[in-house]
Amino acid sequence: MIMQTKFINNPENITAELLEGYVLAYPDQVKLAAENIVVRAQPKSEDKVAIVTLGGSGHEPALSGFVGEGMLDCSVVGDIFAAPGAQRLFQALQLMKREVGILLVVLNHSGDVMSANMACQLAQRAGIKVAKVLTHDDISAGIGADVNDRRGLAGCVPLYKILGAASEEGKSLEELVEIAERYNKNVATLAVAMRSCSHPQNGAVITDLPEGIMEIGMGQHGEGGGGQKPLVSADETAAEMVDLLCQQLQPQSGDKMMLIINGVGATTHMELNIVFRKAYKEIEARGLKVVVSRIQELLTVQEQAGFQMILARLDDDHVDYLKNKPSNAPYWTVIGK
Repeated sequence: MIMQTKFINNPENITAELLEGYVLAYPDQVKLAAENIVVRAQPKSEDKVAIVTLGGSGHEPALSGFVGEGMLDCSVVGDIFAAPGAQRLFQALQLMKREVGILLVVLNHSGDVMSANMACQLAQRAGIKVAKVLTHDDISAGIGADVNDRRGLAGCVPLYKILGAASEEGKSLEELVEIAERYNKNVATLAVAMRSCSHPQNGAVITDLPEGIMEIGMGQHGEGGGGQKPLVSADETAAEMVDLLCQQLQPQSGDKMMLIINGVGATTHMELNIVFRKAYKEIEARGLKVVVSRIQELLTVQEQAGFQMILARLDDDHVDYLKNKPSNAPYWTVIGK
C-alpha cells in the first residue's frame, strides 16, 4: 500500500478528475470536447488556423491552462507524464478540421513526437490540412547542441501566445510556421532543480536530489542534466544561468529580450521574484532590453523544487503578439492595446 502524500482519489482517475475540475472552474473559457480533449468554450471562426498542442498531465497548468481566446484552440492530454496516443490526437485534429489548416505545436519528447507523427499521417489520409512545429528550447544537452537532442520545456507557452495572436489576425498556416520557427531559433530555457519529487500514481521517485544539492539542466520528468552541486545563492544561480543562456543565444547589444521565470512546483514566489531580479539586472548589464517578462508557474513538475529560466531574443512582431494582442486563457490573460 502506497502512503498517500497528495490530495487525490483513485490514482487511475487523476487525469479525468483534474480536467473535470478545470473546465468546471473556467466554463467561460474552456470545455471538454471529448475525453482528454480541452477546447475553447467559444471556438474561433473556421477561417482562422487552429492552434493545437499535446502533452501528458501532471504539469498543470500546462498545457491546457493556455487554451482560450488568443491562445490555444485545443489541448490533447495524456496520462501523468505520458503523451496522449495517436488516435486521441487524430480525434482532436478531426474536431479542428478546417480549410485553412491546423498548426500542431509539439514539445520535443519522444512520446509526443511519435504520437504527433502518426496522427499527422492519419490526418493527411483523411484530407485534414495540418503542419507541425517542434519546440526544443532546453539547452542542457550543451551549447549549440543538435536541436533533435534538445527537449521542449516551458518555452512553448509564450509561443502559444504568439501563434494564437497571429492566427486571430488571419495569418496563413505557412506564415504561422515561419513565425514559430523564427521564435524557436531564438529561445533558450534552462531548468534548475532541487529536492526530489514523486509520481502521483505509483509513488516512484522521479528525481532523487539530496538536501542542499541542486542540478542545473534537469528535465521535466526528472531526466538528468548538467551534474549535481551544492546549492548556492539566488544571485549566483541566476547569474550562471543567464550566462549559459546568452552563450546559446548570442544576443547583441540593443536586442529585445523576453525573460520568464517558471516555477516548477515547490519553489515559492518569494524565491522566484528574487531570482528574476538578478537575472533581469544581468541581462540589462549586457546592453540588452527586457521587453517581455513574467514570473509564474506555467509548467510544473509535481512537488519538484526549482525553476526554469526562459530567455528569448524577440523580433518586433513577436513583441507585438506577446504584449499588445489580447488573450483570455485561464492561466494567461492579456488585455491588449
